[in-house]
Amino acid sequence: MTAPAFKRILLKLSGEALMGEDSYGINRATIERIVGEIKEVVDLGVEVAVVIGGGNIFRGVAPAAAGMDRATADYMGMMATVMNALALQDAMRQVGLVSRVQSALTIEQVAEPYIRGKAIRYLEEGRVVIFGAGTGNPFFTTDTAAALRGMEMNADIVLKATKVDGVYTDDPKTHPDAMRYKELTFDEAIIKNLKVMDATALTLCRDQELPICVFSIFKQGALKRVVMGEDEGTRVLP
Repeated sequence: MTAPAFKRILLKLSGEALMGEDSYGINRATIERIVGEIKEVVDLGVEVAVVIGGGNIFRGVAPAAAGMDRATADYMGMMATVMNALALQDAMRQVGLVSRVQSALTIEQVAEPYIRGKAIRYLEEGRVVIFGAGTGNPFFTTDTAAALRGMEMNADIVLKATKVDGVYTDDPKTHPDAMRYKELTFDEAIIKNLKVMDATALTLCRDQELPICVFSIFKQGALKRVVMGEDEGTRVLP
């Protein structure tokens, strides 16, 4: 059997990925399918860390947040990511995956505080580590949190799970002739403003030479194919 191309990955899951076809919230069937995909790569011996977003929950309260102080709204979003992390942990427990939730905000009753050394030890023990609350600071996205945690965990690659199976020359929904990039350099992604990740996250990964792969979490088996080094998604390389 071919060995995985990566020993340790940082998977960036958006909160919207958990909604499925719902308008907001967590779709149980969707989260179970995503967890099944994660279990496949864990069973290959790959160490998996996850950064989760909160858009699926925050979207439901966004109208009430209109005009709200930006920092306050960002803290609300961080709390939403912790809720998603706990839901993900519970779904993993039900399929026999051992996981730990670490939060950048101190909420000791429900999640461990983020401690880098403990997180690395959990990964070495084969446990999935789920990072909630972003970076713990307002004005930073969960994309930036993924880049930061990927570096701190010494991950081989950051995998950004989206609804689209890669980065395209144009919007494939409105331009059927749009072409998928197989590979890009960081400078190309930044200059062409391809929205791979936010500019801070891209720059961090570029400076630390941490590759990124953008792929569709809704495409059956895509996560495993990325981990095995197959032609799936778009890789952004130094």
